[in-house]
Amino acid sequence: MRWTDRVDRHVKLRDLRILRALAESGSMSRAAKQLAISQPVVSKTIADLEHILGVRLLDRTSHGVEATVYGRALLNCGTVVLDELQRGMQEIAFLSDPTMGELRVGGAGPFVDGLIPAVISRLSQRYRRIEFHVTESDPPTLCSLLRERRLDLAILRTSGSMYIEDLNADSLFEEPMFVVAGLNNRWSRQRKIDLVELLDEPWTLPEADNIAMTLIADCFRAAGTMPPTPQVVSDSMAARTRLVEMGPFLTFLPGSTLHFGAKRLQVKILPIALSMKTPPTQVVTLKNRTPNAIAKLFLEELHTFVTPLSKGRRSDASHPNKRAADQNSQ
Repeated sequence: MRWTDRVDRHVKLRDLRILRALAESGSMSRAAKQLAISQPVVSKTIADLEHILGVRLLDRTSHGVEATVYGRALLNCGTVVLDELQRGMQEIAFLSDPTMGELRVGGAGPFVDGLIPAVISRLSQRYRRIEFHVTESDPPTLCSLLRERRLDLAILRTSGSMYIEDLNADSLFEEPMFVVAGLNNRWSRQRKIDLVELLDEPWTLPEADNIAMTLIADCFRAAGTMPPTPQVVSDSMAARTRLVEMGPFLTFLPGSTLHFGAKRLQVKILPIALSMKTPPTQVVTLKNRTPNAIAKLFLEELHTFVTPLSKGRRSDASHPNKRAADQNSQ
């Protein structure tokens, strides 16, 4: 029997789902429970697949099961098949009823805090039955989730070295960063400040391996000094922002966060001329993956929202996003 005949006649979508569940769970019993079938059915399905293909798909160990090189190869193509089938079903559902569907969006902290909710809010008013799943994480993790087809798209800012041949990266805008203080901070009343004047102030900054911290460090070096030692270190932008609002802390915030949070953030942009070259904010998708109809809607709305952000690229305190401070101080 030819290889293609083996696949066409004997390998079913249900078999691929069982293999994927088994590889992910690492246990016959857990896979059976997850799929609501009996353990003997799981075992027989894998045995039949191995017989049809003539190779061992799983290694049995004392800790459970794990995919062999042949199993991983089948899982890779099986994931694509199942994903494309799901997208086809979503497309049919959307065509029959454009008000329903599902979209999985990922983003780094600043974009989950501002840009992504703004787009979702607009779309949800027109399409009330669309279900949005939002994941916040770091760029490497988001790229991994895209490759695993657990996200439809991600919005992030990182170096181009992370985007190898399997990912598309579409630049949206170049985003400056600003030094901000709480509205009651003494520095909020100053009209002109040199960055070096703030070295001894209490800072809250990201972790050293965060791309934002790399940009911040470059900014201080451009001013002729090393970055200060922060009193509070956190990759949570929400935590850093709350510390700034409540006390004497200073931090850096990206322009889009200030743009979308103008009415709620109790911070003021300090009048500091910064020398900083930031990588562009990008929307990243998986190559050779058919986008569903809702992803297309999201991308269209996204480009509408980023138009005002892409127009202003100066990294000084006169940037249009300074309106966040102006509104809060009135």
